[in-house]
Amino acid sequence: MKARLMTIFAAALLTACATGPVAPETTQSKIVEEGGTGPYKALMFEAPDFAAHTVFAPQDLSAFGKKNKLPVLVWGNGACTNSPWEHFKFLNEIASHGFLVIATGHIPMEEVPYHGERSTSEQQIQSVDWAIAQNADKESPFYGRIDTDAIAAAGMSCGGLQTLDNSADPRFKTLMIMNSGLFVNPAGAVPGMPMPEKEKLQKITVPVIYILGGEEDIAYLNGMDDYRRLTKVPAFVANYPVGHGGTYRETYGGEFRYPALAWLQWQLKGDQEAAKMFTGSPCGLELRDGWTIEKNDLID
Repeated sequence: MKARLMTIFAAALLTACATGPVAPETTQSKIVEEGGTGPYKALMFEAPDFAAHTVFAPQDLSAFGKKNKLPVLVWGNGACTNSPWEHFKFLNEIASHGFLVIATGHIPMEEVPYHGERSTSEQQIQSVDWAIAQNADKESPFYGRIDTDAIAAAGMSCGGLQTLDNSADPRFKTLMIMNSGLFVNPAGAVPGMPMPEKEKLQKITVPVIYILGGEEDIAYLNGMDDYRRLTKVPAFVANYPVGHGGTYRETYGGEFRYPALAWLQWQLKGDQEAAKMFTGSPCGLELRDGWTIEKNDLID
C-alpha cells in the first residue's frame, strides 16, 4: 500500500514537468489547477484499496506530522452522484491549504457528468474509517500525519442531506451543509435521497454552517428553516445569490471557497484569524461583496 501510494505522489510530481498523470495498476491521479492556491500543492487520486472514493491531499506530506497534522473533510456530492465531478476544483483547493479531503465517489478525470450508480450516506462513514485506518497504518504515507480528532462532514444538495443523515456520528467536530437542508415539504424530494426528519436537527451537538445560493436556490427555504431550528449549537448561515449550483465549478471553487475554507480553518485548526470571517459585527463575510449572513448568539 505504501509503495503504491508513494508511486502516485512521485508520478504526480513528475507529471508537473511531463505529459500527464501516471497511475499504477487501476489507480488514477491528477493534479488539478496546478495543485490549488494554498501553500501545500494538492493531488487528486483514487486509492487502489478504496473503491468509489476520491482523495485530495497535499502532494508532499513531509510537512505534516506530530506538530502539524492534516484535519479531515469528508464530502457528499450533489444529486447523490457517485463522483465529485462538479466539486473537484473546490475540494482540491481546500486540500491545498493543508487538509485531507475525501469525497464520495469515483475520481473525475474529466469535468463531465457521471451517470453511474448513486452514492449513499454510508460512503461518508467509510471515508472517516479510511482516514483513521491510514493514520494508524505504519505502511501508509499518511501514518501519524492525520488529525483524527479534527474531522468535518460536508456536502452539497443531496450530499448535504447525507451529511445530516450522518450528523450523529461522534467523530465529527463540525458540519457544513451547502445548498441543502432537510425538507420542509418531503413531497419535493427526489426519490433515493436520504430523508431525515427535522427532529434530527435537535440531536446535533457540533457547530454548523449553511452555505446557500440565495433565494433562487431550491434548497433556500429548507436550509433557512434548518438554521432557525438550531438554537443549542453555534450556527451560521451564509447566502450568495448564485442559485442552487453554487460556484464549485469555477476556478479554485469560486466564491464559495472563502467561507468554507475559513470555517474549516477555524473549527478544525483553531485559526482565530479565520474566525473573524464569522465573528464580530460586521463579520468578515459581511464585508465581501454579495454575501448576506445570519448567525445565532453562540457564534460570538
